[in-house]
Amino acid sequence: MCYNCGCQMPDNDMGDPKNITNKTFDEASKAAGQSAEEAKRNTLELLQKTLGAEQPSPGRKNMKAPSEAPR
Repeated sequence: MCYNCGCQMPDNDMGDPKNITNKTFDEASKAAGQSAEEAKRNTLELLQKTLGAEQPSPGRKNMKAPSEAPR
C-alpha cells in the first residue's frame, strides 16, 4: 500500500484491496499490454505533471524517475 499511504510496503494492501500495490500495477499493465515497470513509469510521469514536478512532496527531496536520479 505504500503507493498511497507512504508505508513503504508495496505488496501489502493493509487488508483492503482498494489500496494501490504492486499487484495493482501488474493488473493494469496486463490490461494495457505493457510491463509493470512501464505502467509505473507512465504513472510517475503523469503524477509529476499533475502535482507539478517543481514542487516536491513533503518529506521527499525529489520526484525524479529512477533513470533520472543521481548515481
